[in-house]
Amino acid sequence: MPLPRRRGNKIKGVQFTVMVVGASGTGRTTFVNTLCESEVLAHKIQDSPDNAHVEENIRIKPVSVELEEEGVRIALTIVDTPGFGDNIDNESAFQDIVNYLERQYDDILAEQSRIKRNPRFKDNRVHALLYFITPTGHALREMDVELMRRLSPRVNVIPVIGRADSMTSTELKAFKKRIMEDIDHYDIPIYNFPYDVEEDDEDTIQENMELRALLPFAVIGSEEEIDIDGEPVRARIYPWGIAEVDNPQHSDFGRLRNAVLSSHLPDLKALTEDVLYETYRTEKLSRSVHSDVRDSTILPEELANQSVRLKEEQLRRDEEKLREIELRVQREINEKRQELLAKEESLRNLESRLAAQGLNDGSY
Repeated sequence: MPLPRRRGNKIKGVQFTVMVVGASGTGRTTFVNTLCESEVLAHKIQDSPDNAHVEENIRIKPVSVELEEEGVRIALTIVDTPGFGDNIDNESAFQDIVNYLERQYDDILAEQSRIKRNPRFKDNRVHALLYFITPTGHALREMDVELMRRLSPRVNVIPVIGRADSMTSTELKAFKKRIMEDIDHYDIPIYNFPYDVEEDDEDTIQENMELRALLPFAVIGSEEEIDIDGEPVRARIYPWGIAEVDNPQHSDFGRLRNAVLSSHLPDLKALTEDVLYETYRTEKLSRSVHSDVRDSTILPEELANQSVRLKEEQLRRDEEKLREIELRVQREINEKRQELLAKEESLRNLESRLAAQGLNDGSY
């Protein structure tokens, strides 16, 4: 997949959307609350054992929170997906997530097609999807493969192993290796921290190589702090010891958080805008243009609306080009005016010097 490259300058305020997907028990909720350092998502509580067997449909729930990362204010939207993976047949859950992603694209496509834009329009496109893999220690399940395959054309998929502290270091290393082998075998285009050896600087290449080597990120989360050597530390206590959330020897949480909310946030947004959305937009408009007019499922009114939208979009492009030309001409006029003013000023100065010289000569 072609990638728009280069990390931009530090952004002073940014809107960013992350979707989290994973079956119950993968640590999804705890991870989000740890990421945001507050209780953004409520934990699932099963009131009655009699209802434990009841299958629930997926629910897609966006939640907004304000964060600050290295001085950058982030209006973060977390899109949670409770109920995913809890049913025997997850086909409808797959489709619900795809529909949600595409609906955000449809909304911005409709907005961009308007002659007069809505200044209060909010872009809700999902920039990254963290997929929580159940820590079985074996390999990807069919559900894992199918979900990442379906979603990767619409969103930047980043695989994550939740509750990584449920495995030993040796087990975790082997599990990571098998997952990446499966991703490669099934040719799933996850977001793998791409770099260009010809264009990128050495630091960027090194950083992306390190992050790529960590895939899938093995994370632990904790909403509680414990005291270690007089310092509050987010960690989980076990009979065998302590697992610290932000300790890179225990968890990849810190590297993942920094990548998503800081170092690679501009890349994730650019890829969403320039590749994923543009691909969807091209597909959508192509289907609209080449739809069979004789297809009885498409009403004449819908065809007319599609035609109007295409004409409006073309008109919008033409207007933007005209504005660019007007700005360029105005800029050139201003530059010429400044040049003339400078020359006039120079002539006046010369006349003043000549006049002064004439007066001096006449005084002798």
